[in-house]
Amino acid sequence: MARKSRSPRNTPLPIKRTPKKRVPKVAARKARGKRAAPNMVETALAAFAHEVRTPLTGILAVSDLLATSDLDERERRWVDTIKAGAEHLAGLATLFVDAARSGNSGLGVRQDFFDLRALARNAGDSLAGRAAAKGLQSSVEISEKLAAFVIGDPVRLRAALENLVDNAVKFTEGGSVALDVTAVRSAKGKVGVSFAVSDSGIGLTLAEIKRLFRPFSQANVSIAQRFGGAGLGLSSVKQLARAMGGDIVVRQRRGGGTTFTLTVILARAKGPVTIMAGDDAEASSEETQSLRILSVEDNPFGRVVLNAILTELGHIAEFIGRGEAAAARITEGAFDAVLMDMVLPGIDGIEAIRRIRTLQLPHGRIAIIGVSGRGDDEAAARAAGADAFLVKPVSPRALATALLEATRRAAAAT
Repeated sequence: MARKSRSPRNTPLPIKRTPKKRVPKVAARKARGKRAAPNMVETALAAFAHEVRTPLTGILAVSDLLATSDLDERERRWVDTIKAGAEHLAGLATLFVDAARSGNSGLGVRQDFFDLRALARNAGDSLAGRAAAKGLQSSVEISEKLAAFVIGDPVRLRAALENLVDNAVKFTEGGSVALDVTAVRSAKGKVGVSFAVSDSGIGLTLAEIKRLFRPFSQANVSIAQRFGGAGLGLSSVKQLARAMGGDIVVRQRRGGGTTFTLTVILARAKGPVTIMAGDDAEASSEETQSLRILSVEDNPFGRVVLNAILTELGHIAEFIGRGEAAAARITEGAFDAVLMDMVLPGIDGIEAIRRIRTLQLPHGRIAIIGVSGRGDDEAAARAAGADAFLVKPVSPRALATALLEATRRAAAAT
């Protein structure tokens, strides 16, 4: 019996498969490495900045305590300079952490409220201190017409000024350096500021000035070898100035030396500005009542600093290192308030606050103060149940005020 032939319709068509392009394993590993490298660098920088910020917080706290001691005018000026420098470094560390978390390596200018006159004074103190250490004369002029409170990026602005001040002192073998801060005309609601940093140093030719603001470009190779530097600083300063609506220019100074003039445009702070003198005075009158405080802080250095501040304020502190242990310890001890760090091993500070708020009264209504190196954590901390919030570095005055605020809110809620 003859076999029936299959219909062409039922005959499956051959499937053409496109051969996959083979990538050598070595090349694939290299590609993966290139993609992972930036993330690894950002993570490492964030970790480094976080670790650096911890001792800086301690330096600031101790300098605050030292400032309350019996110091003469010169010693107090030294303490203020140390504090201002540590604040600046702590701010830079915060920028590293924020940039790494957001995955944005670009220049994101912040819009923070700050005291412009205080920033100018700190830059002047930095210039005077560096000049004195090198045997140079210095002068600082700050216009009385300068606005007090503005909105802008104080951390990056201070970094730009530190760069200019450092260059002025570094490239001046003998003579003088100066800082002149003046207000400049700007649009309504804006504040224009000019920072002129002058020196009587080695000076620059017109050709050198033209290439001065290029990244990784020194005005003169022999000068770079002699004084050091990669040439990146002034390029960053110019980038910042333009991001803040201004610019930086340099001109030769008659008699030798140079003048760098940095201009920025800031937003004027709206509405009345309240200086918390009244609140601090009230805190001082009530802070004599000793409180028993539970501090959830895992960093040993942070514990030492907080313990020093709390002891100075007349309080008694107990420390634990993990957020999950906080609720149980509160039910066992008679505490008046909790200082809750946001970054902890195990559960974080937000979850620890939530667990405390589920406790039965009166333990569940204890005063809680959230503490973090990031101001962005405040909303989440308060939503979880914090009565007050502090941004590191924590000063004795700020801690006293926060304790007063938190204990009042807790008392009103019970």
